[in-house]
Amino acid sequence: MAEAMGLRERKKLQTAMRIYRTAVALFAEKGFDNVSVQEIADAADVSKMTVFNYFGTKEDLVFKPMEEHFSDAARAVRERAPGESAVEAVRRQLLDMIEARDPSVGLHSEPFARRIRAVIMATPVLRERAYLLSEKGARELADLLTEETGDTTPALIAAATLTAARQALVEEHHLRIDAGESVDEVAADAAQLAERAFALVEGGLKDYARKE
Repeated sequence: MAEAMGLRERKKLQTAMRIYRTAVALFAEKGFDNVSVQEIADAADVSKMTVFNYFGTKEDLVFKPMEEHFSDAARAVRERAPGESAVEAVRRQLLDMIEARDPSVGLHSEPFARRIRAVIMATPVLRERAYLLSEKGARELADLLTEETGDTTPALIAAATLTAARQALVEEHHLRIDAGESVDEVAADAAQLAERAFALVEGGLKDYARKE
């Protein structure tokens, strides 16, 4: 990605990542509520205005780089192939992310990825935002399914079921690692557990929203 960018774009990306990593490190060390934006700016060697130019709010310093992942399930369904059901699309996407050890599903070995989650879990206002973003993602999926099928209530149920199953699997990854298992140990059977979980979902939804 960086290779395809011009020099200016690469420098902007580097600056944003420096601010992001600096902010998360300070939040992890001192607590989200105990760190000011000015302190982050000073540590990242930028102005306070620059921080706000890249990240609109203090909460965005945690969520902005990963906010798109709350729409992953909706994206999987939107981009699914003809003949693929909603369940199959979400399952396929998650299995691909498990195989890639994507940080958003809790299977990345870099400590930084886990530090972000620790900051969120330790901060009520960030936990609340994570919940709201999760609900927004589920609503996005429900709206998409409603548009395709014309049935609002079944679409809401399907979206809630799919997002809950996906979130439960990701949370299981985090909990097992928190309990002392290595990322490799958790990743070893993550795909199998995902298959079992979506088989349960599929028993209820099965052919729902199969794309023509």
